[in-house]
Amino acid sequence: MKVCRKAALWIGLCLGYAGLSALPARAASYYVTVAGLGGEPDYEQRFSAQAKDLDKLLKASGGDAHVYTLTGSDATKAHLTDTMNLIAREAKADDSFTLTLIGHGSYDSLEYKLNLPGPDISGEDLAALCDRVTAKRQLIVNTTSASGGSIGALQKPGRIVISATKTGTEKNATVFARYWVEALRDASADVDKNEVISALEAFQYADRKTTSFYESQKRLATEHAIIEDTGKKEGVRTPSTENGEGLLAANFVLLRLGAAQKAANDPAKRALLEKKEELERKIDTLKYQKAANDPAKRALLDKKEELERKIDTLKYQKAAMSAEDYKTQLSGALVELARVQQELDK
Repeated sequence: MKVCRKAALWIGLCLGYAGLSALPARAASYYVTVAGLGGEPDYEQRFSAQAKDLDKLLKASGGDAHVYTLTGSDATKAHLTDTMNLIAREAKADDSFTLTLIGHGSYDSLEYKLNLPGPDISGEDLAALCDRVTAKRQLIVNTTSASGGSIGALQKPGRIVISATKTGTEKNATVFARYWVEALRDASADVDKNEVISALEAFQYADRKTTSFYESQKRLATEHAIIEDTGKKEGVRTPSTENGEGLLAANFVLLRLGAAQKAANDPAKRALLEKKEELERKIDTLKYQKAANDPAKRALLDKKEELERKIDTLKYQKAAMSAEDYKTQLSGALVELARVQQELDK
């Protein structure tokens, strides 16, 4: 966050301080984490450990947090349905809701399913359960294999959907979940240093770490995380003000840190903190609306996404291409992508 933005926020806070006592009580946050079947002891242990780590981080964050974590034999479709129905009865429109899925997923070109003990649960069933929750701010983080196949079923206006893979055909076990959890305990994930880790910051952190993992292992990446928060588009790899993706995610509070966490637990400061976050959301909304109304930016953005798809396709086809042909095509695409990005940054 730039200094001028901070100054503007605090000026607004000071001017509005007299009316803060009239603000409603701080909204509650509901979290459901599900660790599905591992199939093998190593995966079972990994998925359960990640879910339990996330459970500890969320419970320690303070505030009015309601945390539900399902692992092992408890992570059944019936138990998940009961938990979601409970939240549907309790959550209010001003509350926030986060569903995190960890484990193995499957996709048969028509339907995504999360592998659970007993009957699996489909993307459509998960969406129906989330639709019953009246909280207007919703986040679904699907870190499973083939999770890209769930985007279509889960997306909805007002809901952020993050998947570890860009399609349902990326079926290998993912590492994205590891870095999603890590984002919530690494202060460096708070890029704008406002003592809040947003859904967008966590996504970008986990995606960056996942990319680095495959590069360090000298392996072809088998997962490419995407995000969708407009409720009407395909997920994107790089959300920005230009493509209109990321606005909800940038303003969705996952975890507060330091002074912000203390303020959230202090009734005397809670209203001030909420006012600050409200002003930040307003500023980000204005930025996104400006970009959305610029036809030139939209055309450049479409070109950028086309080039990114081309580069991903080339990487997958590398084994079937000559080294010279691959290098020529990839270099050309990268040069063109750099040019387009330079135009977008003007």
